[in-house]
Amino acid sequence: MYQSQYFIPTLKEIPNDAQMPSHQLMLRAGLIRQLAAGVFSWLPLGYRVLKKVQDILREEMDAIGGQEFLLPALNPKDIWEQTNRVEAMGDVMFHIMNRDNLVLAPTHEEIIAYHASQSIKSYKDVPQIWYQIQNKFRNEPRPKSGVMRGRQFLMKDSYSLDATEEGLDLSYEKHSEAYHKIFERCGIKFFVVGASSGAMGGSKSQEFMVENPFGEDTCAVNYESGYSSNIEVAISEVEPVGKIENCPEMEKFATPNAKTIKDLAEQFGLEINRCAKSVVYVVDSKVVLILMRGIDELNESKLQSFFGTNQVRPADDSEILNVFGANPGSLGPIKIKENIQVFADNLLIGANGLISGANEDGFHYKNIDMERDCKIDGYADFRTVLEGEADTISGNPLKVVNAIELGHIFKLGTKYSEALGAKILDENGKEKPIIMGSYGIGVERILACVIEQNHDENGIVWNKGLTPFHVHILGLGYDKSENVQKVCNELKVNLEKIGLEVLLDDRKERPGFKFKDADLLGIPVQVIIGDRGLDENKVELKYRSSGEKIEISPTNIVENLTKFYEI
Repeated sequence: MYQSQYFIPTLKEIPNDAQMPSHQLMLRAGLIRQLAAGVFSWLPLGYRVLKKVQDILREEMDAIGGQEFLLPALNPKDIWEQTNRVEAMGDVMFHIMNRDNLVLAPTHEEIIAYHASQSIKSYKDVPQIWYQIQNKFRNEPRPKSGVMRGRQFLMKDSYSLDATEEGLDLSYEKHSEAYHKIFERCGIKFFVVGASSGAMGGSKSQEFMVENPFGEDTCAVNYESGYSSNIEVAISEVEPVGKIENCPEMEKFATPNAKTIKDLAEQFGLEINRCAKSVVYVVDSKVVLILMRGIDELNESKLQSFFGTNQVRPADDSEILNVFGANPGSLGPIKIKENIQVFADNLLIGANGLISGANEDGFHYKNIDMERDCKIDGYADFRTVLEGEADTISGNPLKVVNAIELGHIFKLGTKYSEALGAKILDENGKEKPIIMGSYGIGVERILACVIEQNHDENGIVWNKGLTPFHVHILGLGYDKSENVQKVCNELKVNLEKIGLEVLLDDRKERPGFKFKDADLLGIPVQVIIGDRGLDENKVELKYRSSGEKIEISPTNIVENLTKFYEI
């Protein structure tokens, strides 16, 4: 490909609205252009890489028995209503004003179950693995970080259909192994975490993560021991608050200026973990109180899992005042005005010597004994793991990191098949719902994460597997020298004969301009050809990742690059 004929609109300056390195470089290198907030056009150079990512996805999905579909992005709304996900998705789902009541699909579990209900009738028809690579649409309220969080994005989504839980386990493991191979082939450093299934439902899910300061997910990890978990479900080894000897009777005391746990501990010289924090939530329209250590934060995902609903939210000040007769900062489990349920974090089991609000503004109780003074309806792990706490494998400190979710695999069970009537007859002729799994990969995120992990101050550094071109020939003075033209063109033909993809910079530009563009585009090998070198029968090879430069004879280039690319 001649660069003068190829559309690569590079930019010298970093766009003001791009903060993430991959976003900056994808714009600067002419891979993408923004059309609207969260909506991007893929330009020829970027699309070449995107297709290579898709090739890897197809190869690995086909290897586990996957069959490729292409399902409509336009879906009948009534199919989604059968699983109650229209309400669950809320404003994230795009609704179309049309006579047929259609929506734009944010994912395809419902449509897979719909097709399965029409055609899969017997245990003999399964297992099945169906997949597609297709655009999804989600009305993200705050699209950002380029293609990392968009309103239209490319996803590889696959679905397993099985007759038994054991079959689902096998399909799930096949996908896990395929995902490891996919990300390894793409050259991405990643880790796998246990995760919350959220609105998707199901019994188990795992996420494939890339550590990154711009990531929107938070994970607790210890790379040495192998512990890793999304913060939504992470656990750690922490000593419970426990008992103190000879705990006095509970006593009310005035705390007029203590509005927070920190205020309370500092003003009265109290141990912050014995200052029990009261967190008030509305769960399925009912107010509940969650009691925790003063240092801890409530983990909303754990709360949802405990109650088995995603209909949870923090209570507002008016609701709190109505139920407790006091404002936030003075709440506690003692003498609550109304009969509400009180739950506590596991670290408070059997604890005493606690301090908590008296449900009267400006007053608290001290010397609270959880068993003697409180009516607790249940204990559970409600807290968010903190940096430095011991992991459950080795006891070594956990690191809390930001991360990008690359892929997510779910054991869905029968949630969607039951709702849409996707049933089979088992070996005994008994009707039962198909057991499903769902497995997704953000295709564009793969490309962005490769750039996040492979760039320098000069631009992108592509690996051999995903580079848009294998070789970048820089013809210095190409428009003026017949000798340079001849050597460049012959080399291009010879390299293409052995299966290498070549970009030949034949533009009428200064050498310095070509060098900067070449480093920005990041093709692994640059072959620099100019009259001065040719006079000595030499050309220069530059390896982008190391910056190493060597001079060799033009006749040795093909042999050298054959070895480099292991052809």
